[in-house]
This record gives sequence, structure tokens and C-alpha cells, in this order.
Amino acid sequence: MTFDPSTLDYAKGGDLVTVVTQDALNGQVLMVAHADVAAMRRTVETGEMHYRSRTRGLWHKGATSGNVQRVIELRADCDGDAVLARVIPAGPACHSGAVTCFGDVAADVLSDLDATIDARASVPDATSYTSSLLENRNTRLKKIGEEAAELVAACADADPVRATEEAADLIYHALVALHAAGGSLDGVREVLRSRRR
Repeated sequence: MTFDPSTLDYAKGGDLVTVVTQDALNGQVLMVAHADVAAMRRTVETGEMHYRSRTRGLWHKGATSGNVQRVIELRADCDGDAVLARVIPAGPACHSGAVTCFGDVAADVLSDLDATIDARASVPDATSYTSSLLENRNTRLKKIGEEAAELVAACADADPVRATEEAADLIYHALVALHAAGGSLDGVREVLRSRRR
């Protein structure tokens, strides 16, 4: 990681900078905290988030709970008085047990869809299409092929509305099949992040 903590402007906040910590995979803001030069240096040295609290002093996030935050990127704002920390969390960010300090809300529609698929897998519902796909391997695999073919046809026809709808159908069916195979949306995000150039 290339980040120089000494370039930050610590004077504006009483020797502290504001750190906005974001899940690097789904973009969800996990927490807002503060850091000083020592905390930022420990973060860079260890690859895990360290913060400075007026009451706790220097602290390593997750040192007690195990919910560490592995740093993917640190980026200063234009004034150098705040830092965006993109991390991969090992567990909830909030001391309350919530995923974020802002409550457990889906970061995006794909996260919401993934949570719904997970819920249907945990508690099957006889009236749920998702549950029926999770229970029937042949149907879910067949639907991936059908939706992919429909997307190809819509793209070949240069029909953006139909192509968008078919892409949504394909993504949905692929996520259901991925879940049934033991994979995860976060796993897909991690692969895509690692391939980014």
C-alpha cells in the first residue's frame, strides 16, 4: 500500500483526521472515526485499520472482537483533512453487532437481492419462485441458459430495453445458482476487484 500519513493535515481537527471507512466490495459506508499520525502509520504498517479515540487512545479495529478491517486502499480528500479507507471487513463494524454504524441496510440492489436469496435458502417458502429454483438443480441451470440466450438475442436486435430486462433476469438466475453452489456475491465482487486494472 502506498500512502504517506505525514501528508495529511492533522491540525484542522486537533491533530486528528476524519476517516470514512467503506466496504471495498459493496461500497457500503461502515463507520466514521478518527485517526492521528500514529494510527495512520500503524494502519499502513499492518494493513489493518487503526484509529485514535479521545477516550480509548490508539486502537486496532477488531483486536478484541476479531472484526478486523483489512485495508485495500487509503485515499486522502482534496484538502488532506479526511481519509477514505476502503476495507474488507472480517465482521460487523459496529459495537452493537450491526454490519455498519448506520444500521443494517443493503448497500445496493444486488446486496438486497443476495440477502433475499439467502433468506429463501434458510427458510424455504412454497410460494417463492426463488425457493423453487434453490430446490431444483435442473430448473435453475436451464433458466441460466434460457436467460443468456434471450440476452444475446436482445443485444443482437440492439434493443436496449429488452437487453436490460434480460440482463437483470440472467443476473438473478446466476445469483440463485451461485448461492446453491456455495458461492457468494461478495466472492464475485472480490474476484472482480482483483481483476480491476
